[in-house]
Amino acid sequence: MASAMTAYVTVVLTTVIVLFTVTHSSTLGVEYVSRLLKVQDRERAPSSVQISAARAVLDRLIPSHSASFDFQIITKEHCGGVSCFLISNHPSANVLGAPEILIRGVTGVELLAGLHWYLKNLCGAHISWDKTGGSQLSSVPKSGSLPRMQDDGLLIQRPVPWNYYQNAVTSSYTFAWWDWKRWEKEIDWMALQGINMPLAFTGQEAIWQKVFKKFNISSSNLDDFFGGPAFLAWSRMANLHGWGGPLPQSWLDQQLAMQKKILARMYELGMTPVLPAFSGNVPAALKNVYPSAKITRLGNWFTVDSNPKWCCTYLLDATDSLFIEIGKAFISQQVKEYGHSSHIYNCDTFDENTPPTDDPGYISSLAAAIFKGMQSGDDEAVWLMQGWLFAYDPYWRPPQMKALLHAVPIGKMIVLDLFAEVKPIWTTSDQFYGVPYIWCMLHNFAGNVEMYGVLDSVGSGPVDARISNNSTMVGVGMSMEGIEQNPVVYDLMSEMAFQRKKIDVKTWLDSYSIRRYGKFVPLLQEAWNILYHTLYNCTDGAYDKNRDVIVAFPDVDPSFLSRNSFLNKKSLKDTDETFDKPHLWYSTKEVIRALQLFIEGGDELSESNTFRYDLVDLTRQALAKYANDLFLDVIEAYELNDGDGVGLLSDKFLELVDDMDTLLGCHEGFLLGPWLESSKQLAIDKQQEKQYEWNARTQITMWFDNTEEDASLLRDYGNKYWSGLLKDYYGPRAAIYFKYLRESLANGHGFNLKSWRREWIKLTNEWQDGIYLYPVKSEGDALNISRWLFNKYLAGSDIINDH
Repeated sequence: MASAMTAYVTVVLTTVIVLFTVTHSSTLGVEYVSRLLKVQDRERAPSSVQISAARAVLDRLIPSHSASFDFQIITKEHCGGVSCFLISNHPSANVLGAPEILIRGVTGVELLAGLHWYLKNLCGAHISWDKTGGSQLSSVPKSGSLPRMQDDGLLIQRPVPWNYYQNAVTSSYTFAWWDWKRWEKEIDWMALQGINMPLAFTGQEAIWQKVFKKFNISSSNLDDFFGGPAFLAWSRMANLHGWGGPLPQSWLDQQLAMQKKILARMYELGMTPVLPAFSGNVPAALKNVYPSAKITRLGNWFTVDSNPKWCCTYLLDATDSLFIEIGKAFISQQVKEYGHSSHIYNCDTFDENTPPTDDPGYISSLAAAIFKGMQSGDDEAVWLMQGWLFAYDPYWRPPQMKALLHAVPIGKMIVLDLFAEVKPIWTTSDQFYGVPYIWCMLHNFAGNVEMYGVLDSVGSGPVDARISNNSTMVGVGMSMEGIEQNPVVYDLMSEMAFQRKKIDVKTWLDSYSIRRYGKFVPLLQEAWNILYHTLYNCTDGAYDKNRDVIVAFPDVDPSFLSRNSFLNKKSLKDTDETFDKPHLWYSTKEVIRALQLFIEGGDELSESNTFRYDLVDLTRQALAKYANDLFLDVIEAYELNDGDGVGLLSDKFLELVDDMDTLLGCHEGFLLGPWLESSKQLAIDKQQEKQYEWNARTQITMWFDNTEEDASLLRDYGNKYWSGLLKDYYGPRAAIYFKYLRESLANGHGFNLKSWRREWIKLTNEWQDGIYLYPVKSEGDALNISRWLFNKYLAGSDIINDH
C-alpha cells in the first residue's frame, strides 16, 4: 500500500505541476470588475478571523492533523496580483511537534483550497458530500509523516477571480430543511472546493416581511404571497404564490437566524456571498395600497387550469417610482440585519417570465430601473443575473439581449452562463456582447438521481472560454438545481477554478478512483474507464431530467407507446399527447460490464463508504434502464393481446421495483427518510409537522396542483430514486397502470385512461398526506445485494439493448 501510494503521489504531483502554471493572464471581464474586486479585498474579514475560521474547518475535517498545518494570510502582491495559495514545507518541519506544512493564501478560502489540494494530490485523499460517501482520508499518512513538498513548494493562482456556487432553486430542492449542523458542513465543503461566491438566499422572507410593512402591507397580506418551505424558490421568482403555505412566523424567524449564521461564517472565511435583490415580485395587496402603481398580473405558470389561488403573480413595473423605493428598502434592510454586504445582488426578473413586449427600448429602461433600485441601496452594487433565460426562451434574440445587457454600466452586471457545459451562450453572443460572465456547469435538474456528466466539456470548456479572443469571463461556477449526486463531476468542476490548462480526463480519472477509494484496484480502474466513455460522456445536448419509467411513469394510453418512441425519440403515434421519454445516450451493455467489474473488485473495498455509494448508484443505474426495457416488453405483450405475458412481465417489473428499493436502502445517500424527517425537525408543533411533511412529499411527487382527472404539469419533475419512495409510491402507481392493462385485455375494450388517471392521482394525493415513518439509517450489505440483483436481472440478459 505504501509503495503504491508513493508511486501515485509521484505521478500526480508531476502531472499537477505540469497542469498548473504561475503566470498571470487576465481577461477583459476581470478588468471590468476590478473596482469591485478592490472593494471586496478592502472589506474582507481581518486575517486573524479568516485564519481561525480556516483552522476550525481543518479541525472538523481531520482533527488528528490539526497541528500538522500552519496557515498564513498573504496579499495578492505575493501572488502576482491575483488570488492564490502557496504550499511549502514549514520552516520548523524538522522540529518534533512543529507544523509540517505551511499553507499561505489570500483568503481563508484559498487556505482551505490549498489544504484540499495538498490532501488530494500528495496524500491521495478525497472529499465529497456525506450522502455521496463522504471523505476518504484513510490514505493520509499519520501526523509527523506527511509528504514533503519539493524544493520551494508550489504557487497556484486563480485564472479568474470567482468560483460561483448554487442555483436559485437549489435552496428548495436541497437546502429546504437544513439545520445549522448541515449548513456548517456545506460551507466547509465550499471552502475546501475553493468556492468564494455562493448564493445566500436563506431567510429573505423575514426581510421582506419587514420591508413590506413599511409599505403598509401586513403580515397576513403575505400569507398568500410566500410559497411553502419546499417551494420558496419559485415564489421568490414570481412563478407561483401561496402553494404549500402559509409560512408560520416561527419559520420566518428561524430562517433569518440561520441566514445570519450562514453569512457570518462565509464572511469569516473570506467569501463574497450573493444576496437577493428586488425583481418586481409583489403581493396582491400592494395594488390596493398603491392603486396607481404600474402592477401587471403575470400569466399562468404550470397550474393545471390557471387556478388564481396559486398562479398569475403580480409584477411591479421597474419604471414605476415605487420600484426603486422598494428595491432600496430591501437592500438597506439586508445590510442593516446582516451588518455587511459583498455588493453582489442576484435579480432574475425575466427568468421564465417573458416581457410583455419585445421593444428593446422598453427592455433597456426596465433593466436600468432594476439596477437603479439596487444602486440606490448600495453605491457599489453589482447585478448578478442567471443567463438561463437566454437558453430557455426564444424571445431573447440579439436586439433584446443587447438591450438588457447594455442597460447597465459595463462592470456592474455579471451574467451566469448557466448551462455552459452543454449549451454555452458566450460562444453565440460574442462574449455576452462584452459583459462579464461566469462559465457555469448546470448538470443536474431538480436533484434527480442519474449517473450523468459531460466530463470532457467540464475539463476543457472553462479554459476555452477564458483564452478566447476578447474574453469577458470572470469566473467558473456550479449551478446545479440539486446537489449530493455524481461526486466525480463536482470534484472535476471544482478543480477548474484553479486550472489554467485543459484536463486530460482519462489521466485525471485514473487518479480519481484511487483517491475515491483509498487504494489502487485494477478492476475499478477499468470500470471507471468504461464509465468515462459512457455515462460521463453525454454529447447529445439533451437536458438530463430523469424520465425513467419507474420514477416518471408515462401518463398516456398504451396504444401510443412503442419501443421506437422511447429509444429513437420519435413522436407518439398520431396524437397530440406527449410525454418525456427516458434519456439514453450510452451502451447499456458497456455499463453492465462496468458494474460487473465493480462487483468483482468489491471484496477489496467492501468497507469503503465511497465505494458502497458508487456501487449502489451504478447498480441502480443499470437496473433503471433495464426497467425501461421491461416496461416496453409489457406494452408489446399488451399490443399482442397476450394477457398472460402482460401479467408475468408486469409482476416482474413490480418485483424489480421492490428489489431496487431494497438495494437503495443499503446506503444513506438513497433514503427517503432523512428528507421527510428533517422537514419535521424544523416544526414547533404538530400542525407545522404536517404542513412541512406535505411540502416535502409533494415536491418529489406531484409537485404542483392537480384535479381529480388532471395531474400536475410538473409531476415527477422532482423525482428521486430513494428507498421507501419506490416501494410505497412508484411501485403501487405502476401496479395501477398494469391493472388497467389486464382489465382492457380481459374485457376486450380499450385502455381506461380516465380511470387510470383518477386512481393514480388519488394514490398520489393520499401519499402526499401520509405520515408513515421511513428509516433514516441504511441497512443491508450493498455488495451482496448488488451481486444478487446483477445475477437475477442482468447477467446474460437478452433484454438489454446495445444503444
